[in-house]
Amino acid sequence: MLHFNRSLFNFWQRLAQVGVLAVLLMTLSLGLSAAGWGLGNTSSRGSGLPAGNAITDGKALLRYALPIDNSAVREVQASLEDVTTQLRGKRWSNINADITKASVIVRDRTDDLLKGVPDANKPEAEAVIAQLNNQINSLREAVEGKDKEQIRTEQTKVLNEVGHLEELMLQGFPFEVPSEYSNLPQLKGRATVEMTTSKGDLKLVVDGYSAPVTAGNFVDLVQRGFYNGLEFTRAEESYVLQAGDPPGTDEGFIDPNTGKYRGIPLEVLVRGDKVPTYGITLEDAGRYRDQPVLPFSAYGAVAMARPETDPDGASSQFFFFLFEPELTPAGRNLLDGRYSVFGYVVEGKEVLEKLKAGDKIESAKVIQGTENLVQPV
Repeated sequence: MLHFNRSLFNFWQRLAQVGVLAVLLMTLSLGLSAAGWGLGNTSSRGSGLPAGNAITDGKALLRYALPIDNSAVREVQASLEDVTTQLRGKRWSNINADITKASVIVRDRTDDLLKGVPDANKPEAEAVIAQLNNQINSLREAVEGKDKEQIRTEQTKVLNEVGHLEELMLQGFPFEVPSEYSNLPQLKGRATVEMTTSKGDLKLVVDGYSAPVTAGNFVDLVQRGFYNGLEFTRAEESYVLQAGDPPGTDEGFIDPNTGKYRGIPLEVLVRGDKVPTYGITLEDAGRYRDQPVLPFSAYGAVAMARPETDPDGASSQFFFFLFEPELTPAGRNLLDGRYSVFGYVVEGKEVLEKLKAGDKIESAKVIQGTENLVQPV
């Protein structure tokens, strides 16, 4: 069985038992403050994150990970996502201010929102903007009624449309993967995977824009049916849930074309970088403060397991991160930069809470994005 760093887990677990985990994690954040999430130069890859509270929602992280350069749509997104934080404290005036800001941009800055949208996508983008106007009004009405559940429902709808608009801004794949990985499948975009387990269904979005080799390997294995029938082999409560270990002595995928273990490199895209860092942890690279575009800050982050001593030894085994995000400094914790996050669970988080070692992945299939998988020639 491949491992995430077992010593890290044992250390973490002992500290949790004496009740100082949250304090330690904040100390290990290396001084990361809310200011570290500033909007900054939105032309830098992954730098368009908002100032303020840490982002602990996988869908939001996926939206911010899109390689687009449009400050107006990022302002809309940040304002609408801030509603979640303000709602916890019932800060109604702040919620109204967030909605008003988003509404003004959508209503009065259409030209700014359309900047960078390919001509072929502009009619659809214009229709999405019109729909955003309507949905923001519906969200405002829910706020006026102070119905929290309705507010969350309307917020989800409007943020889904914001994500749709952002996807319409995409123009090709943003970088070239190093040639030494041309023998591996690559995901040049995103894919959605539906996983049926013995405790219920999960839906994952895997992000090839940030981790094309890691995501490509996973999608390829899903399409091969590799994960169908495999058990979850490790379940550490409030930490990780791991799967992907095939029966027999092999610890990963044996490529039928070569007869050899298919290893994939550690792959981490850092905010502000144009291409991922390969084959070395951020710690070993001396990049202690650098923050991944896909961090371990959201419950249900999906990452590759690997041998502790081999950053390029991952193959088929992966794990879901189950730690409570409130105790995990977003963008900087014990796992960021040590393992490749390649996506997030977007539906079925309640199922993750039920799964234990011995439960099974009954089936996994790609339901969207198969056209983005590029097989080696």
